[in-house]
Amino acid sequence: MEEVIPHHERRLPLPFNSPLETGIRSVGVLVAAYPKAFDLQRLVAFDYLVVHTGDLGGPESLHPDLPMRSAELLVRRGLVERGLLLMRSRGLVEREANANGILYRAGEFAETFVASLVSPYLVALTERTKWVADVFGNMEQDTFRETMRGAFGRWIEEFQHVERSIAGET
Repeated sequence: MEEVIPHHERRLPLPFNSPLETGIRSVGVLVAAYPKAFDLQRLVAFDYLVVHTGDLGGPESLHPDLPMRSAELLVRRGLVERGLLLMRSRGLVEREANANGILYRAGEFAETFVASLVSPYLVALTERTKWVADVFGNMEQDTFRETMRGAFGRWIEEFQHVERSIAGET
């Protein structure tokens, strides 16, 4: 006999910061930057930037500017990786291995998929993926690293400030 799980105990899928959402963000960046391909580390940084564009002088951020948001970076890599796997399974992302490692690029159906996103949130997300691709997509790796180091340095300082506040230190 099949076990019946009460409704209040069922685990519902969460659409926000899920592999689906991170996969959509990655596809958006890859379409905007096509035919360029990026490694996982760069796509993780792009994913953060798409959500927090306001942190680097871009359009208003999609998600609120919460303290300690730099901690998002700790869980983002796994989510982006699972999102890319999901999007690959649908033909929206291609993966290639070359001398530079494993790179990802927009797949055959990616542009059509992104063009079909019409909800206000997804339209705003698409605008931000284009901004990230335009501003950061053509940066040389060293320049990108320096830019991110500067930005993450500020976020780490924010994190430490909030941490001291919580601990009661002045």
